[in-house]
Amino acid sequence: METIRGKTSYGTISSSTGAGPIVESCDVDPWAIVDLVDDSEKWTDMTTKEKVFHLLGIGLKILGAIALLYFFICSLDLLANAFRLSSGKTAGKIFQQSELMQNPAVGLMIGILVTVLVLSSSTSTSIIVSMVGANVLTVGMAIPIIMGANIGTSVTNLIVSFAEIANKNEFRRAFAGAAVDDIFNWITVFVLFTVEIVCQPIFGIGYLECISGIVVRNIYNSSSIGNGINILKAITDPAVDLIVQLDPNVLKGWASDDPMYENSSLIQQCGGNITDPVPCSGIFVFENTGMKDWTSGLIILAISLTILCGSLVCLVKILHSVMKGHIANVVKHVINGEIPYVPWLAGYIAMLVGAGMTFVVRSSLVFTSALDPLIGVGFISIERVYPLTLGSNIGATTTALLAAFAASPDALHDTLQIALVHLLFNVTGILLFYPIPFMRIPIPMAKFMGDVTAKYRWFSVLCLVGLFLLLPATVLGLSIAGTATLKCAGIPLLIVLIVIVVINLFQRYCPSCLPTIMRNWSWLPEFCRSLEPYDRQFAKCACCKRFTDEDVKTNNIDFVDFKASIALLTEVKSE
Repeated sequence: METIRGKTSYGTISSSTGAGPIVESCDVDPWAIVDLVDDSEKWTDMTTKEKVFHLLGIGLKILGAIALLYFFICSLDLLANAFRLSSGKTAGKIFQQSELMQNPAVGLMIGILVTVLVLSSSTSTSIIVSMVGANVLTVGMAIPIIMGANIGTSVTNLIVSFAEIANKNEFRRAFAGAAVDDIFNWITVFVLFTVEIVCQPIFGIGYLECISGIVVRNIYNSSSIGNGINILKAITDPAVDLIVQLDPNVLKGWASDDPMYENSSLIQQCGGNITDPVPCSGIFVFENTGMKDWTSGLIILAISLTILCGSLVCLVKILHSVMKGHIANVVKHVINGEIPYVPWLAGYIAMLVGAGMTFVVRSSLVFTSALDPLIGVGFISIERVYPLTLGSNIGATTTALLAAFAASPDALHDTLQIALVHLLFNVTGILLFYPIPFMRIPIPMAKFMGDVTAKYRWFSVLCLVGLFLLLPATVLGLSIAGTATLKCAGIPLLIVLIVIVVINLFQRYCPSCLPTIMRNWSWLPEFCRSLEPYDRQFAKCACCKRFTDEDVKTNNIDFVDFKASIALLTEVKSE
């Protein structure tokens, strides 16, 4: 049997000929797992000296990857500290708006905004648990904020994916891998938030509050079990503490409006801020600089982003050089493969792995962000990242549970209930959007987002800013103007969005049910149905034009390779 192969940038076109040549496959799927060809010299052809240098090179690359991963994790800690310093009292003051938080929609947006400001769902949920324990918030008021915190935590993954924006296909996969968690959280919030709103006036209590209340019904007191062991922070803190150290008591003091912390700096002052001081772990760069917190925060933000982008770019290059050849391909297919006879079980094992790894490192942010470069280079599929991310969300709830158990005995019931709400939210979302394959809606939606942002890379920035900053800030602004103003602006917009979604579903699955003119959107002006007019404007920007020129060049090369492959197959067939 004769085999003719033609290669494209996305995969391999092959033709096997028996009685006559036929095309077996034409793989141009950008989402497929990438099998990189190992063009290095074979082991058997190497001399002893070459084998030693080859092994030494692999060892140095692995050590380099570990070091870069360490710097990457440290940069995430610095990034979170930078956002906390830059936001100052804003995050804490937002929690004090008890009148606004009577509105569930406002509470949801506050959860998103605060989590984005501190760049850590663990921090925001721990503050919420503490405020419930202090009777500043009721369990019912805190539930929408917990939902918002779940959405806000996924912003870091999207930020990390921008490190691969220069490569179209890698950015497509990386952005989709980061967005799958974001989409899961948004649609879970949409469903459960609606259920809470509907159940509240009918039954007097929402679904999450009811179930969590039943679980903790007989719990009245317990002793504190502490905060557990954080292995990852024990490794990264020595490096991060050389740059900046924050006082954990100040942020909670601001949130609870404690007058003792009114004029305190979030940067740890050696000797303690006020009462209950936290000792400094040695000398650090931003100790007693005399700068304002927001100034220090902006400087640390620049430092952390530089380290993050630099370490990620170098890490991706090392991954490209290491992850090729037979062994790497075997590892890829094991990670993304299915278990014989019980293929459905692989996803649940991935969930356990994600939950276990997150529990060990005590940060879903670190675990899911570390996956992003692997998704970008095509080592892990979106289908496998999805259960890993869901498991990581479950593991992240342990922080709130530990914070709840650390509360005083008289407050344990409420604090444990709101911590269980966090767990129940993620478990319910998994039950809705994972066990039944066609309900795994976040996967196709994430791929759609990846395709759109790969073509219009400016759109990724718009999504990031719009969903995590502009939308929450707008809702808060309208809420300050009054509930009536919020309803007048929000309800018509929500109705329009629902109508658009319904029409799109009919256009796709039952176009005959619609009038002829409604079977597509061609009757609308171009700027209402396409991103092309906006892209033409953004293309005039120098940085966007550079990406556009690179895409044109890459697409031309891909097209030539594809044409050459098809021509080769056509020639073989004619013979």
